[in-house]
Amino acid sequence: MSAEHRYGPSPSQAADLLHPGGGPASVVCLLHGGFWKAPYGRDQMQDIALDLRERGHAVWNIGYRRVGEPGGGWPGTLDDVVAALDLLAALAGEGAAPLDLRRVAVVGHSAGGHLAIVCTARRRRLSSVVKPVIVAGLAAITDLRAAAAERIGGDAVAALLGGEPQSHPDRCADASPVLLLPHGSPLALLHGTEDDAVPIAQSRQFAGAATRAGDDARLVPVEGAGHMDFLDPRSAAHAALCAELGRAFADEPPGPCATAAATRP
Repeated sequence: MSAEHRYGPSPSQAADLLHPGGGPASVVCLLHGGFWKAPYGRDQMQDIALDLRERGHAVWNIGYRRVGEPGGGWPGTLDDVVAALDLLAALAGEGAAPLDLRRVAVVGHSAGGHLAIVCTARRRRLSSVVKPVIVAGLAAITDLRAAAAERIGGDAVAALLGGEPQSHPDRCADASPVLLLPHGSPLALLHGTEDDAVPIAQSRQFAGAATRAGDDARLVPVEGAGHMDFLDPRSAAHAALCAELGRAFADEPPGPCATAAATRP
């Protein structure tokens, strides 16, 4: 079963819900990368979404407004992800599909990994309904100031924030994962050792900072993997993600279709 659901008037404000059928399923929310820029979209995650559905998970493949289209960038891109995650809870409450909201993972690749970490942290501060049992960054951008200084993605960070981080310290403070610690949800930072787009140092340093802040954070280096390997369901990088999901979901007892998540201690 697959259906598109909209959470706003823009064509990009939409997400696809894929369900394996049967009873309440664990949910994997996916966020695509592309340095927050158009034209990169949620189609990047389609192969991964299909594979995860075959493994028995429901998948919420999220699109959002990006830099280069109306409303994209600061703050619209981040606001869209929060709205899409909230729509998931609404759909579960309406009975659109049997979803187990006690077993939700939020997973993002590259810039999508940044959004996964930041937007779940922002939602936690707002006492949101869905509380993920794991937030996974796949080759994620986790320090906007360092990324801007190193020109990761060229001008991508400045394009997202509407200027360099030093020119917008308040925006950076609200949008850089490392400045939002402690996060409050278990974190998995999966990163290829041969990534030449986003250095593994981003994940290594963030995992260390998160652990020091009191978070349950894991660094999972994937030997020999490059930046785009996480988009290939046949890759070792994807196998590493599936292992993290299996570990996280096994820690949570399956339950009935829920409209509220169990709070982790």
